[in-house]
Amino acid sequence: MKHFFSVRLLLTVFLVLSLGFAGYSMYYKIKYWGFSLSPKQSANVWAIEAHINFTADGLPVKVSLGIPTKNKGFKILEENVIADGYHTSKYADRIVFTSKNKSGEQNLYYKIIVFDNMPGKDKLKDKAPAAPQLPELDDQRMAQARQIVKLSRQMPGNDAIEQLINLFNAEPLDPALKSYLPVQYTPKMKLEIMQELLAVSGIASRTARGLQLEEGQKITPDLMLEAYVDGAWRIYDTSTGKRGLPDNFLLFQRGGKSLLDVEGGTESTVKFSLQKSITSTMNLASQRAKLAEKSGWFDHTIYTLPLAQQNTLKWLSVFPIGILLVVLMRNIVGVQTMGTFTPMLISMSLVKTGFLTGLICFIAIVLLGLAIRFIMSKLNLLLVPRISAVVIFVILIIHALTFIGYNFDIKIAQASVFFPIIITAWIIERASITWEEDGPVNAGKELFNSLLVGIIVYFVIANDYVRHFMFVFNEFNLVILFIVMLLGTYTGYRLTELKRFAPLVKKVK
Repeated sequence: MKHFFSVRLLLTVFLVLSLGFAGYSMYYKIKYWGFSLSPKQSANVWAIEAHINFTADGLPVKVSLGIPTKNKGFKILEENVIADGYHTSKYADRIVFTSKNKSGEQNLYYKIIVFDNMPGKDKLKDKAPAAPQLPELDDQRMAQARQIVKLSRQMPGNDAIEQLINLFNAEPLDPALKSYLPVQYTPKMKLEIMQELLAVSGIASRTARGLQLEEGQKITPDLMLEAYVDGAWRIYDTSTGKRGLPDNFLLFQRGGKSLLDVEGGTESTVKFSLQKSITSTMNLASQRAKLAEKSGWFDHTIYTLPLAQQNTLKWLSVFPIGILLVVLMRNIVGVQTMGTFTPMLISMSLVKTGFLTGLICFIAIVLLGLAIRFIMSKLNLLLVPRISAVVIFVILIIHALTFIGYNFDIKIAQASVFFPIIITAWIIERASITWEEDGPVNAGKELFNSLLVGIIVYFVIANDYVRHFMFVFNEFNLVILFIVMLLGTYTGYRLTELKRFAPLVKKVK
């Protein structure tokens, strides 16, 4: 008895340890590899191409393009440059193309593929800026600037920047602001004047450019305003005054006066095109692991195997939970089945054929096989030849059902060709032996119970979410292992036995 309790205690300790290991592994895979609990979880992958076009003057050419810097807003999967005849130098926030004696129309391309674009936040991490210098304005214009700043404080908004933007977007424009602005101005000029007024208020600001991630033709980047407020960089949409990045928005450039600078050329333009694709989060796991500098463990996992091997292991990973169900039904519930794992074999067969077609084929083949086995029992054959003959008859039955299905377009019969032959033959033989030893009632009961448990197991292992979870977080198979072993120490009554011994309890009372 002491040994019995020590075994149970040891198994319980291992179960708790396996739970801790599986839980940590699950957290690690979700955080660093991007795994999810849903098999249908997908990720948007965006291919963003910047097309630079200009006319070279026949002189040395230098082209500088602002590019995304590393941040948590998105991850770069791939980066390519197409620039024939140009030398390329890449810096933290710009890419520079240089060449000698270029003339005529020039086309340069910078392409990145990004994923995991995060929802917009109002706070953006970066180092604190120096205090802004007052703009060089004459006395009259400085007085106008201070008046406009004072007017903006009367506008609605959560902070001084929102209030200023709302003043610029008010209709009609305040006369003081209207006289401060040029007669004609571009969105870029408007943003520069906002930054000038913020400098007068002592607030550091800078330009940001971003792309709305929507598929379409050539697009131009949207101008945004960044300001350092309350110890953090915050971003604002100058057209609406809203703080934070819009949804599905990629921040392409932060800071810098211009997006594109061209020396040795004229009529320069940069246009962006976007293309969206959708992929499984599993396909991006390797790249996420590298970016998180956690690829050492990933490179030695089953997720780096070819897809054919992964698909095989995906089915093997789900079997332990099916086995656990069989153990629960037999040892705890007390359902008498035909053999220990006959229900598991039935459920595996149903997975291969499909539920309804497999169920009909199974019943038809087993009934025909039992009829043939009953006839063969009169011949008094030895065990091995008898089982072998049953296997051959099962093959002939499957041949017949497949032929009938093909000629009469009966899909149910056609599915029988995929039904595992050895499993069916073994079940027929086992059922016939039970018939001879315990009678047809017990044989039918065990066959029905096996089929019932097999159906229950089928609905579990055929579930996409269960299969995905057990493959992606396969460490939980260790947990199932120790649960099964703990169930092996259970010596109490089964649920069906409680009903069986109920009359004895009544007699004692």
